[in-house]
Amino acid sequence: MKRLFAVALLAGLLSACSTPAPLLTQIDRSVVSVSQEPRIQFLILHYTAINEPASLRVLSQRDVSAHYLVGDQNPVKVWQLVDESRMAYHAGLSEWKGYSRLNASSVGIEIVNQGFQDTPQGRVYFPFPQAQIDQVIALSKDIVKRYNIKPEFVLGHSDIAPSRKQDPGPLFPWKQFADAGLIIWPNADEVARLTPVYTQQLPEARWFQQKLAKIGYGVPQSGQFDDATRNVIIAFQTKYRPAKFDGMADAETAAMIDSVAAQTR
Repeated sequence: MKRLFAVALLAGLLSACSTPAPLLTQIDRSVVSVSQEPRIQFLILHYTAINEPASLRVLSQRDVSAHYLVGDQNPVKVWQLVDESRMAYHAGLSEWKGYSRLNASSVGIEIVNQGFQDTPQGRVYFPFPQAQIDQVIALSKDIVKRYNIKPEFVLGHSDIAPSRKQDPGPLFPWKQFADAGLIIWPNADEVARLTPVYTQQLPEARWFQQKLAKIGYGVPQSGQFDDATRNVIIAFQTKYRPAKFDGMADAETAAMIDSVAAQTR
């Protein structure tokens, strides 16, 4: 009797397993919501700080990645390492305009560049070949156009993580990106007009913090020129005034910050 019961139970289980899964109802895609936008909102630029073969190996075989790698050899080669529909691990702990963890909403471009070398004469940064920059600009313009990325959302790693990152560094030619319509740039006439004003009376720390936050930087609103605020000022200066990026809140920096903030939505 027990054997017959076991056989019957097994038959029942097999019968249940063989029941076909319900079919998915046909999906109607004729109505489209107006409340949507592309998942990709940011373009983040980096330098690799290592040579081309090492960059390719690390970005394809380690726990860090980027959607694109732009080489520094002649002719310049561009690799796509991660499909744009997938998340790459390039931004890390990051913040911009209240958005955080920007890996999920960005395309990352790594640029082969050794970064810098500390020498007895001081820190020496490595330049970017113009042919390489031409490729980065062309790639950036294509990505920005396809996703309608705002100029204030085309950023360097140092913009989104100023306390721990400094790439793509002071020799990265951001002005060329401004000339290509990819980023906001301080208005030279406004900077010339405002610099004497701020020379007479430099704004307080809170003014700098509020303006930098409006631009997008994750900066504390402490009212003090603390280390975190100085790191943000360094990031801003490195991008817009690479001739001097000491983190000091001087009049020219204030004028540049004011000009960029005025153009930021």
